[in-house]
Amino acid sequence: MYHFFVPEAGEGPVLSITGPDVNHIRNVLRMKPGERIVISNGADRDFYCVITEIRPDEVLAEVLPEAVEESELPARLVLFQGLPKGDKMEFIIQKAVELGAWKVVPVAMKRSVVKLDEKKQRSRIPRWNGIAESTAKQSGRRVIPEVTTVKSFREALELAESMDLILIPYENERGMEATREALEELRPGMTAGIFIGPEGGFDAAEIEAARTRGGRGRSASDGAFCGRRRPDWRR
Repeated sequence: MYHFFVPEAGEGPVLSITGPDVNHIRNVLRMKPGERIVISNGADRDFYCVITEIRPDEVLAEVLPEAVEESELPARLVLFQGLPKGDKMEFIIQKAVELGAWKVVPVAMKRSVVKLDEKKQRSRIPRWNGIAESTAKQSGRRVIPEVTTVKSFREALELAESMDLILIPYENERGMEATREALEELRPGMTAGIFIGPEGGFDAAEIEAARTRGGRGRSASDGAFCGRRRPDWRR
């Protein structure tokens, strides 16, 4: 069933689809009145609807009383992604949204080769968010995951302070057992931040900075797998 986003969904019995989706419905999908679709408000609600009228600049759909099955993960996952080379970020965003990520935060890390100034961000960020939205539609997501502006590693750690669990896979950490132990702490309604480095990996100073802000793990020389529930996270 085709999926569309209408921010006002839930405010009345009839919903109005406008913008590029109208052309997609009329001329690409060639849909007709009477066909069923799913409309989400992009935040927390889905609705089964039936198309009642297709106009040149608007498609009207009546909300049906049936409940839509939950399509989101029980916990919110935020991907803190070190900037990769080339256009790999587009592929990463697509797959992260397909897998259920709630938000994607691009991070300029010490070993990131790509550097994005404000001018480049003005073109990249809208494109990245467009990819997130189109992937959310194709995946039947209730939420349109946000792709934020590029953050420094310090700014990313500050954002992570309010989260319930922080995961930083590191090549010198003690294996998947640590990952399993951390994930066992995750419960429905919690928020987890997952830090992934660029092609060159994390710098040891970045791992140490995460630990000094309250992360959990062994010394930087032994490697680290940092995770922390919110009540114990400290500056």
